[in-house]
Amino acid sequence: MALAAIAVLIFGYNFMKGKNIFDSSREFYALYDNVESLSTSSSVTINGLKVGAVSGIDFLNDNGKIIVRLRITNKDFEFSKNSIAKIYSDGLIGGKSIKIIPDHKGAVAQSGDTLKSEVEVGTLDNVVQDLGPLKDKLKSTLGGLDSLVAGLNEVLDTTGRHNLKGSIEKFNSTMENLDHSTAQLDHLLAKNTTKLDTTFTNLSHTAYNFKTLSDSLAEIKVKSLVRKLDQTLADVNQITDKLNNGEGTAGKLLNDDEVYDNLNHASKQLEELLQDIKLHPRRYINLKFSVFGGKNKTKPYQKPQDSIK
Repeated sequence: MALAAIAVLIFGYNFMKGKNIFDSSREFYALYDNVESLSTSSSVTINGLKVGAVSGIDFLNDNGKIIVRLRITNKDFEFSKNSIAKIYSDGLIGGKSIKIIPDHKGAVAQSGDTLKSEVEVGTLDNVVQDLGPLKDKLKSTLGGLDSLVAGLNEVLDTTGRHNLKGSIEKFNSTMENLDHSTAQLDHLLAKNTTKLDTTFTNLSHTAYNFKTLSDSLAEIKVKSLVRKLDQTLADVNQITDKLNNGEGTAGKLLNDDEVYDNLNHASKQLEELLQDIKLHPRRYINLKFSVFGGKNKTKPYQKPQDSIK
């Protein structure tokens, strides 16, 4: 009876403190500066598996530190004291939960130990943070748009609107003229379709004839022409060789020194004769007759002093 009374007393004492001596769950603690709307009974997971829940949240001291009590019902999975209890968003718009990132290095964590703590920035928080610069850019864009609208209002005064209206009217007139020109072109094409067909047919015939002419030119015996040209060049070379060898009259004239000297001597004598004729023409043309029967006295030939020697 005494032992039973002592057991009931111990059980009642722990029950009044919120502990169940028959409960095999473990309790761990984590300290946070901000619990991000974490609430009691929020899930505690390890690798995505729910292993417990948040059993209590309270202020640790007057500095605002918050202590969170984690009740782990899974007693088989062990981890070290270096494991991290991280608060994260459970879904895009869901509440906050805690996931334990296990670390197996170091001493095994026992019930009552305090784990390291972190707070994960959620997707919605990232979006909100990204919207900050976007909001500033949007404000800047709207300011520029207001300036643009103000500038347009200044430009589009009475005169500007009148000019713009005139430009639109001119553009409409231009489009009407273009439509009219297009209609005339369509009428012209429709009227001369037969002539155009005939023209294109003639062009086709011309192209065919040109192709035929090209084929005919391609069939010319180019080798025969080249052979004749080679024969002509050979004849020219033969004539040149004969001239160089002194064969024939032209070859002797080109290569025989005696013929050259005779020609040179003859040209000198001819030059002296022409010079003497110029100096004494009476020797060669005797047209004078003496009235009194006198004789025509002609001087004998004398070699010119300035003759070429």
